[in-house]
Amino acid sequence: MSDPAPTTSTDPASDTPAHATTPAAASAPADPADAADTAATASREAGGARPPRSAATRAAILAAARDRFAAEGYERATIRAIAKEAGIDPSMVMRYYGNKAGLFAAASEIEVHAPDLTHVPHDELGARLVRHFLERWESDETMTGMMRVGVTNDAGAQRMRKVFAEQIEPVLSAVCPVPEEAELRSGLIASQVLGMALCRYVLHIPPAVALSHDEVVAWLAPTIQRYLTADLP
Repeated sequence: MSDPAPTTSTDPASDTPAHATTPAAASAPADPADAADTAATASREAGGARPPRSAATRAAILAAARDRFAAEGYERATIRAIAKEAGIDPSMVMRYYGNKAGLFAAASEIEVHAPDLTHVPHDELGARLVRHFLERWESDETMTGMMRVGVTNDAGAQRMRKVFAEQIEPVLSAVCPVPEEAELRSGLIASQVLGMALCRYVLHIPPAVALSHDEVVAWLAPTIQRYLTADLP
């Protein structure tokens, strides 16, 4: 049986209502997994601890969302397709994230955790940055997911730009010889860091993948160091 027609406005880029509870969400889910999540929600609302099932469901939703946003772009990706890829009912996506905009915001949340460079020896700044980003890319799949989204649609690209502006530029400003040049220098550094990430983690270009951490640092650090500390040409 097809889903009942929504009675409220629908997100134009989604086939699921953007700001309403669907009939499927209003009743108890028939699927055992959905029933478990319904119980999880009730427990959470009652002040209980969130069980592992809830965390696993959220992780599945976010992973599927990153895949769909990367493959189809924000406008074409739908709540229904994301839910199908995650193996859950669309009402569960709505329950956790409200609408597609809320889901995209959650799926694209990135914490770079840029290191404090003010205590790093001056001639080690480039190496410290390169090694930090290698460790971040390889410990958080969100970074790779958002790289894929960022190169396929404007919403993802805007998100990546915001991350660098808010999380990277302030760190570079603290050690930049001319603070007002921090924006320019962060753009140059991004060209190297993101370029390597694209080749190594998204495109899987064999020579880039084959490099060890020490080799990546040895190749990139001198350029990053120059971008960060040298006088402008």
